[in-house]
Amino acid sequence: MKFTFWGVRGSIPSPGPRTARYGGNTTCIEVRTDKDTLLIIDAGTGLFPLAQSLLDNKRGNIHANIFITHSHWDHIHGLPFFTPLFVRGSRVRLHGVTDPDTGHGIEHVMNVQLQNSYFPVSETQMSATIEYQSLVAGEPIMVGDAQVSNVVMNHPVINLGYRIDCNGKSVFFTGDHEPFYNPHRADHPEYAAAERQVRARSQAIDDLLAGVDALIVDCSYTREEYPAKQGWGHGTFDEAVELALRVGAKALYCTHHEPTRSDDELETVFAQVMARHAGRLGDLTVQLAYEGLQVVLD
Repeated sequence: MKFTFWGVRGSIPSPGPRTARYGGNTTCIEVRTDKDTLLIIDAGTGLFPLAQSLLDNKRGNIHANIFITHSHWDHIHGLPFFTPLFVRGSRVRLHGVTDPDTGHGIEHVMNVQLQNSYFPVSETQMSATIEYQSLVAGEPIMVGDAQVSNVVMNHPVINLGYRIDCNGKSVFFTGDHEPFYNPHRADHPEYAAAERQVRARSQAIDDLLAGVDALIVDCSYTREEYPAKQGWGHGTFDEAVELALRVGAKALYCTHHEPTRSDDELETVFAQVMARHAGRLGDLTVQLAYEGLQVVLD
């Protein structure tokens, strides 16, 4: 199994000379199983160069399984530009969870974007076969030779983290995730109940991640930046390292880079984090994700 990063920025695309080394496209990860089943996690602007690559290397009809972590723009706004949607013979299956607050299923993500006010081409004008599969939180499914499991992460809208297992190898992506915290003071009457929920949800994530080969985590902020961003639904580099060590991950890939952070600034921040945790990592490898990075799990 192997995976490739096509978009590693968060919140908004940030192309330009300041981000040329790591890339300015938003979240998109291509996963290929041992039998070449194509799974795509998230559909940020990185989905467009992935689509061009698929067409350039086309050996037959394109069958793509796209898994959406959540419906915020930076994770979906590449969808209408996924070129195989316009190619007859292609099949695109979109997977995602129903939003418990609105009752909208995964098909709503596409329908909203394809409204005439926002995009000139309707779904009926697309030549590919388009399918929608609603996922149930906590229930795994089989896609070709891979098992795709999910768990609800911590974000202002429902966000599924996905684990893909194939022939004893595994990769997990958090989507957008802020480590859980208790919003109440210890003397608040709701503190104890909130604390139980925090521990239960954190444990559910740890259980699914246990022993994962490759862990891809939202590392938007530094620990110094985080207090001003609490509640926004994003994590820090330090929390990602703690998570990786706690679940016994073999490798950690830091992604969802802050769009205002230049490549040079990103490397400076990362170097500080690595120095801070030197001596603790053991066999864990930690790397900044960048567009074009391909990892083979064998």
